[in-house]
Amino acid sequence: MVDEDLGLRIVKDTMGEVKVPVDAYYGAQTQRAVENFLVSGMRFPRVFIRALGLIKKYAAQVNADLGLLDAELARAVTEASDEVVEGKMDEQFVVDIFQTGSGTSTNMNANEVIATRANEILIGHKDANNPVHPNDHVNMGQSSNDVIPTALHVAALTAINEALLPALKVLHASLQEKAAAFEDIVKIGRTHLQDAVPIRLGQEFSGHARQIELGIKRLEGVKGSLAELALGGTAVGTGLNTHPAFASQVIEGISKETGSQFQEAENHFEAQAAQDGAAQASGTLRTVAVSLMKIANDIRWLSSGPRCGLGEINIPALQPGSSIMPGKVNPVIPEAVTQVAAQIIGNDTAITLGCQAGNFELNVMLPLIAHNLLQSIELLGAAARIFAEKCVNGISANEARCKALVENSLAMCTSLSPVIGYDAAAAIAKEAYATGKTIKEVATGKKILPEKKLEALLDPTKMT
Repeated sequence: MVDEDLGLRIVKDTMGEVKVPVDAYYGAQTQRAVENFLVSGMRFPRVFIRALGLIKKYAAQVNADLGLLDAELARAVTEASDEVVEGKMDEQFVVDIFQTGSGTSTNMNANEVIATRANEILIGHKDANNPVHPNDHVNMGQSSNDVIPTALHVAALTAINEALLPALKVLHASLQEKAAAFEDIVKIGRTHLQDAVPIRLGQEFSGHARQIELGIKRLEGVKGSLAELALGGTAVGTGLNTHPAFASQVIEGISKETGSQFQEAENHFEAQAAQDGAAQASGTLRTVAVSLMKIANDIRWLSSGPRCGLGEINIPALQPGSSIMPGKVNPVIPEAVTQVAAQIIGNDTAITLGCQAGNFELNVMLPLIAHNLLQSIELLGAAARIFAEKCVNGISANEARCKALVENSLAMCTSLSPVIGYDAAAAIAKEAYATGKTIKEVATGKKILPEKKLEALLDPTKMT
């Protein structure tokens, strides 16, 4: 039934009639959720909707192969699901992230959109329930309780493989390249933000590169947990109302299409009652974010100035930095990266709290976990890529500045300590500080050692 004047059509569910927009493919349950959850305006991302479409697509095909679903209905559901996978129906996924904790409203959003579109394919106009029914046909062999955690894992692992890991590899390569390029440049090391003994700029960057390399390895380590899918457990993990072969065959199809190797959960009760895999993944994302924050902050400090800061490196000038100070250029990319890292750390706290909400046979903060985990993956990948491409690749060394700071550092006396003793070396450092002279000038004046030996001991390159 259509009310043309209001641009609405009337659809029914088990609770009665509901008016939805004429152009909507979703139905009554989705509309009720839209009205009930006017919370944030935030929606599930594309990668999650794609995962839902894949689940529904292969569910229809497998149910048809098992003789449970009419072949013509399955064909239409598959075609409609493919449109969801391809992003053609994204505007129809309208339920807020903050909804029922199982994500039932979003699962039904998918079921209704696919059913209505399948019916349009079959009979030429929108129908919410006939001949394809959202529950009886699109949701056959499934429950929101196994579909939503499955979509979460499929989306997360796909995003890690397709977006995050490639971006981190780009950043790692950029840092490795700078480590090699700066290998012969000696600068002053710093501990406690105070001068320490010399280090090569390449060594400093090699530490950054290793952080990212280890981050990549840590992310590879979470793949096993995310690869286990809850599909097949239905309501509480027992698999009620689904064929024993259903889950493994659906998962095989999803694996082939995504290029990621998924498998049915070893224990469905764990897979639905807990979200430890998501907690592990989030903790790893947080660790990588902490690495990025450390690296970005180091680059901000090393490039500070350009004349009144450390100024040991130069970073690309991308945009004016001040509305009041002409000529000022700020480290905008490192600042963006540190903000992303902070967001990911915050997301991890929310995910941790969400993963605690596994009450008996079901976690009831699945939408929150999914939203934050997928946002963290997306943000980290984007930040790593722009960090590499817009900042690290363009870094150059201020070799003269590095050399001058080394020569003037009081920490140069450290190499004298094993030869003349700690106290005598400290006395030289104090005199250098008081007179404004270098360690070398004070030590030479005191003639504490033969000139050649002193030169050798105070050679900053040998100290590295």
